[in-house]
Amino acid sequence: MVSVPTEGDDWIVAAGQRAIRELVRLSAVTDPLAGRFRDAGHELYLVGGPVRDALLGRVTSDLDFTTDARPEQILAVVDRLGPTWTTGIAFGTVGVQLGEHRCEITTFRSDVYDASSRKPQVDFGDTIEGDLIRRDFTINAMAVALPLDAARPIVDPSSGLDDLRAQVLRTPIEPQQSFTDDPLRMMRAARFAAQLGFTVESTTLAAIVDMTDRLEIVSAERVRDELTKLIVAARPRVGLALLVETGMAERVLPEVARLRDTVDEHRRHKDVYVHTLTVLEQAIELEPDGPDLVLRMAALLHDIGKPKTKSVDPDGKVSFHHHEVVGASMVKTRLSALRYPKDVIEDVSRLVELHLRFHGYSGGTWTDAAVRRYVRDAGPLLDRLHRLTRSDCTTRNARKAAALASAYDSLERRIAELAERENLASIRPDLDGNEIMSELGMPPGPQVGAAYRHLLELRMERGPMSREDAVAALREWAAEGGIGG
Repeated sequence: MVSVPTEGDDWIVAAGQRAIRELVRLSAVTDPLAGRFRDAGHELYLVGGPVRDALLGRVTSDLDFTTDARPEQILAVVDRLGPTWTTGIAFGTVGVQLGEHRCEITTFRSDVYDASSRKPQVDFGDTIEGDLIRRDFTINAMAVALPLDAARPIVDPSSGLDDLRAQVLRTPIEPQQSFTDDPLRMMRAARFAAQLGFTVESTTLAAIVDMTDRLEIVSAERVRDELTKLIVAARPRVGLALLVETGMAERVLPEVARLRDTVDEHRRHKDVYVHTLTVLEQAIELEPDGPDLVLRMAALLHDIGKPKTKSVDPDGKVSFHHHEVVGASMVKTRLSALRYPKDVIEDVSRLVELHLRFHGYSGGTWTDAAVRRYVRDAGPLLDRLHRLTRSDCTTRNARKAAALASAYDSLERRIAELAERENLASIRPDLDGNEIMSELGMPPGPQVGAAYRHLLELRMERGPMSREDAVAALREWAAEGGIGG
């Protein structure tokens, strides 16, 4: 067990009880591992996020440990215990998979930082207290000695338990020094605010505001990873607001920060920034299977083209013509700079490009051909496009909101009805390339592609055609163009 107060502050008592339940659940993994380290003459501590989460009663599968053993000694201790990895061994970290638990074991650290460098000079330490004091926030600077023992309390040199109770993010050392050491910790503050709903302590917050330019030395990949964790967190709006209000967004997502200066064309929101955060929250409510990075990113970035396309008519009306096209291009540029995978970039950009397409339907009746094109252009993103489009309605006019929802219900019914009659998920011409070449007596080449595209457009306009009708249409097209034999 873990030694915690049994009387006094009710929250601390309850937190201790939560921690005991969670740590007992983990003991089947932690105790045998700790036994190996003890037999080898080394200390082992559960540290950081798992301790924090245990105190909050949160379940975790990724476990972090720290030890006085050096990396080579760690490898020897965990030998044949489970699959291992050493990608972080230069920083003192060895990984081992124990059942469902991904475990990372790191030698006590007491790093030295060069203010101009992205990476620390790794120095190994000798004490758990020295290791904890170098961590990002006090709530992550607590440890539990293993194996579990009631006589050994939680190691908490920076009063992290008090900050956990107060739901506050504070650095163990002076924040200016902490953020000089690792500027990414400023973004982690926003991420933890999004994950836990905590607030940033005033001195720490002031340091972030003063030091946002330090983010410029952080690699794009590290920024991307923190941003992703923030966006898929339980409360991304909280973290994004912190990025914007502190100035961090100007260096991470400047397009979002600039939305605050753009009044939307309907004058129903304070600014497009507020509208965007509302769209994001509404999109989250429509997620069927947990956090969807592509949907959330598209909701966040769907209007970033507005500042560049803003125009004001003589009567004062604001408009943003083609902002979806401009925005899609901006999405590709920003997400590429952040080193996101190609498929994420393409999917988010496509959703941004298509997010206004529905409004042509809401104002009237689409032909079957228009519905087919909507489905074809969305492709595998159709369900996400449905959710993004529905989320983009933030009007306070109940009648208009109901009308838009009804119109989209109608569109989805139309799609379902056509899908019953046609294979909308894979619309192709009624003749393939080989059949086109056979019917027109031509070899492979650009003209075959042109014929294929013509038949595809006819398929979109008319729906499925019989082979006879398709051949007739092909021959008519060829005759008009003087093509074929």
